[in-house]
Amino acid sequence: MGRRHFNGLKTAALFGVLWAVLLGIGGWLAGSSGNATFLWLFAGIGLLGTAYGYWNSSSIAIRAMHAYPVTELEAPEMYRIVRELSTAARQPMPALYISPTAAPNAFATGRNPQHAAVCCTEGILRMLDERELRGVLGHELMHVYNRDILTSSVAAAIAGMITSVAQFLLFFGGGSRNNSNPIGALALVFLAPIAAMMIQLAISRTREYDADEDGARLTGDPLALASALEKLDAGTSRAPLPATRDLVDVSHLMIANPFRAGGMAKLFATHPPMADRISRLRQMAGHPYA
Repeated sequence: MGRRHFNGLKTAALFGVLWAVLLGIGGWLAGSSGNATFLWLFAGIGLLGTAYGYWNSSSIAIRAMHAYPVTELEAPEMYRIVRELSTAARQPMPALYISPTAAPNAFATGRNPQHAAVCCTEGILRMLDERELRGVLGHELMHVYNRDILTSSVAAAIAGMITSVAQFLLFFGGGSRNNSNPIGALALVFLAPIAAMMIQLAISRTREYDADEDGARLTGDPLALASALEKLDAGTSRAPLPATRDLVDVSHLMIANPFRAGGMAKLFATHPPMADRISRLRQMAGHPYA
């Protein structure tokens, strides 16, 4: 539990930094122009967008992946595993979907366990054996149980507000023609959105570590998830998803980075390095060199 506790503190600290950046911009804007009305306007828009995205997170992700609902007769193995894990966690059974794509991946979404959905691609169902699939589904269910959709939605909203305010400053000069520190203003405009995005990504990566650990505890089999992640690492490299806007917006929900992660893309990835995740899971099982 020590590592999980550390990850929780890390998430809280990252949120604190994100809010500090936003409040710093607000303070600078109010001091420069004598009017912080636009900051509150952007905050209101951001909160409304967050509420909409959070409330409809399930349908947005399902639509982006062109997934279709499946019955127990159509996906008996997937149903059996999810039912067993949901029962063990004393949580309701989520809706199950399959995405008709060869790219191996899976995700869970929904604002709470009562309104959750779990989706697997056809590619991952063909690639993994039952034990590995159980590890993946345990990971995905823990995202729902840990309320990670709310966490990611709030982080995205704050980052979006920071970017919006920075764009406003870029186009309107911070509301003042007599800015005494133009270099500082430019730094704020260009660096604040980058900082916000990096913090948002760090929060996403931290939640992935927690879902790995908690999912492995739910299934009681860390090595199964480690084996699945090894296959997914190779599989997503061979068959990446196209980086369309819709898929980019939901990529943080997936268990593996669905896009090609080379060069600068690694810096802006929503997922931690796969080798690190696998190593942590092996350490949980007491097999660090397996």
